[in-house]
Amino acid sequence: MNKILEQVKEYYGKQLQSKNDLQTTACCAIDKPPAEIREILPLIAHEIHQKFYGCGSPLPPLLEGMTVLDLGCGTGRDVYIASKLVGEAGCAIGVDMTAEQIDTAIKYQEEQRERFGYKKSNVVFKKGYIEDLKSLDIKDNSIDVVISNCVINLSPAKEQVFKEIYRVLKPGGEFYFSDIFADRRIPEQLASDPVLRGECLSGALYVEDFRRIMARIGWIDFRYTNIRNLEIDNEDVAKKIGFITFSSRTVRAFKLDDLEDVCEDYGQVAYYDGSIAEHPHYFELDDHHKFFTNKPMLVCGNSASMVSNTRYAKAFKVTGNRDVHFGKFDACYTDCNDDAAGSGSCC
Repeated sequence: MNKILEQVKEYYGKQLQSKNDLQTTACCAIDKPPAEIREILPLIAHEIHQKFYGCGSPLPPLLEGMTVLDLGCGTGRDVYIASKLVGEAGCAIGVDMTAEQIDTAIKYQEEQRERFGYKKSNVVFKKGYIEDLKSLDIKDNSIDVVISNCVINLSPAKEQVFKEIYRVLKPGGEFYFSDIFADRRIPEQLASDPVLRGECLSGALYVEDFRRIMARIGWIDFRYTNIRNLEIDNEDVAKKIGFITFSSRTVRAFKLDDLEDVCEDYGQVAYYDGSIAEHPHYFELDDHHKFFTNKPMLVCGNSASMVSNTRYAKAFKVTGNRDVHFGKFDACYTDCNDDAAGSGSCC
């Protein structure tokens, strides 16, 4: 474990000076971020952008006043975006183990405060390991939203990372992250390759092992909001990895104690009121739950809980409860693609 962590520190602290030094595009975001994030990006210092490595845009809506924790924050790009989204009354915390990365983040703390027009900074950076948040004094049930952008794949102790996330999240809190996944387990000779590890490939979780880990910890129903297969544009790297297929995925999971491992039908109906900024016409809970404004949508018990027992409740009305059970929620299985249906839930 220590050897891998030192290799990652060396790669991101010494070998990479900017995103131009990457050998593949696995750690690069391709999809256009939401409009509210695009508006903030010009306010972020140039050096932070240049040393940003991420495969997605894992910043969910409704963050005002929240406490957001970014795991593997690097130079702090997503922390500073979260800082703007949570507002001066909220808080954004960044954790990273690489000194060169987090030193850059801290260097711009006062400048970013001024750019945002805040009286005092609402960001905190902590140098340490995402596998051990307790040593950084991040307490149980203290975080509203945990985010991470293409970092958990780098960890040699992923289950411990997920356990720590579950511990620090408040009940009803959200874990929203982007990362690289694989369609099979990575062979040992590739897993130990420091370049492939640094390029976010050899540490990628096999999607079914990810499902099993999440279930063991308590996330028996999580949702994919985006899945994009990767094209490896480096011939040498492509030869090494052979037939492994990698994908960039964004995952949404909630800390809820009433989720079931199969979606069940209780006759519940959800209405979205269109009040979430940037989502006036519809809101997508995941890649196949699209709630159109004011249109009733029959939902399983899990989906009902996700929109009524979390911060999203302010934008939803759910009718019905779990007093009467109508069996398995077949609509989910009809609508799901094969990959999602195998995720350990309906969705």
